[in-house]
Amino acid sequence: MFHQTLRATTALSLFAFAAALHITTAAAQTVETITPLANHPSGTVTVSGTGFGDSEAVDIYFDTTDEQIGVTSATGVLGATAITVPAAAQPGIHWITAIGRHSGTAAQKSFTVGTNWAKLGFGNRNQSNNIYENTLSAANVGGLDTVFATPTGNQVISSPVVFNGRVYAGSWDNKLYALNPTTGAVDWTYTSGAAISTTPSVVGNNIYFGSNDTKIYALSAATGALVWSYATGAAISKNSPVVANGVVYEGSTDNNFYAINAYGGTKLWSYATGGAISSTAAYGPNGIVYFGSADGNIYALNATTGAKIWSYALPTAGDVIDSPVTFADNVIYFGTADSKLYAINARNGFLLWSMTVSGVVDGGIAFANNQIIFGTSEGELEAYNVITQQEVWQYDLSAAINSQPALANGVVYISAGNGDVYAIQPPLAGSNSNNATLLWNAATGTVSSSSPAISNGMLYVGSSDDYIYGFGLGAGSAIKRLPPSLTTLRAHRLP
Repeated sequence: MFHQTLRATTALSLFAFAAALHITTAAAQTVETITPLANHPSGTVTVSGTGFGDSEAVDIYFDTTDEQIGVTSATGVLGATAITVPAAAQPGIHWITAIGRHSGTAAQKSFTVGTNWAKLGFGNRNQSNNIYENTLSAANVGGLDTVFATPTGNQVISSPVVFNGRVYAGSWDNKLYALNPTTGAVDWTYTSGAAISTTPSVVGNNIYFGSNDTKIYALSAATGALVWSYATGAAISKNSPVVANGVVYEGSTDNNFYAINAYGGTKLWSYATGGAISSTAAYGPNGIVYFGSADGNIYALNATTGAKIWSYALPTAGDVIDSPVTFADNVIYFGTADSKLYAINARNGFLLWSMTVSGVVDGGIAFANNQIIFGTSEGELEAYNVITQQEVWQYDLSAAINSQPALANGVVYISAGNGDVYAIQPPLAGSNSNNATLLWNAATGTVSSSSPAISNGMLYVGSSDDYIYGFGLGAGSAIKRLPPSLTTLRAHRLP
């Protein structure tokens, strides 16, 4: 929040994520105190304003770089003009400024850059790859150190998620925790009726999660106040809600998969399978939702109606599909309890290929660059090329892996059953080696099946030792920058 003196007639508005805030000016020529907007590196911001000179060029700056020139109307209105957040923009507060070339009229607005990790698997396709992270890298990850260890009342197998200045995770003490991302201080907690083993999902103003008390919850992400809850027929265990187009999709151990209105908490539809559902679903851009069931089937449903489009039955009767389903390039990838990986055509449910690996795959699969990356109960972290179905690299952790790998900026992060969390670098392109390199690891107190989240130069993970951990490089995740002077900006004007 800030105050800035402007010419009395100037107003600047910024839009991000289809939201808008408008700067207005009062008689005292001051800007109202407002909450800044946020977006990720490479995201789009649209700038518009009023009160500039008639039919004049307006330079639009991101920090001190002139990103775009807009032209006002005959009445001094700057129409919607898009700029791109620089890919190298680091997390924290930045400034967007518009300056009229002839009138000199100017307005500034603070803008937050962040690389949210808002659900298990990062996005609704469960590829577990933060493509926007630009702080942690192979060059500096070895410098990670413990920034905080926040105690809870019981073990944490829920994976942390990060959204707009908070870290959220559930615990077996029945509570959902909201933490400060740089100090680990508890901002608020919400107590459900039983253990929370699921990973929450944050969309807009709400956070959604399931509990062993049978309920799906929606809370205010800012305050933790209850927005609504919906009771299924049995415990909701291990999986993470998928939220898309105003609908919450979640499976329950009552064998049903639910679609719930994200705003009012009413059931839109449900689909009954023959077994418990603890597999996190994937939502494809084709409007289909995919999930696995303990009845040994993978299902594809119409996300709007719940109608079955196809199902695929595993050849091993009664096998459990427990891991998250990953969607990539119209293919569904998942692992099973019979130590196999499957690739299924997402359009028609036909088997593309399957392979046997050394151990159960129930933590989930990450995807990047035509590679699937996963851990096994035998302690192997492995990567396979999905086109050739050949192993590309591996790393032996010598401890069971029950978590989903997290990818960010060329590094693979994974937690293991020995309580350690690791940063692994795959072999460089062109290398003849198929052995990855350990860059960093740190110990938590005991077993961890919580999947890491990488966001804003920090790594977050839970542990069965009853703590939520934050690891960082020491500078914190939100750098505050002063607004650049208008004189400095004019010196950097585009031709």
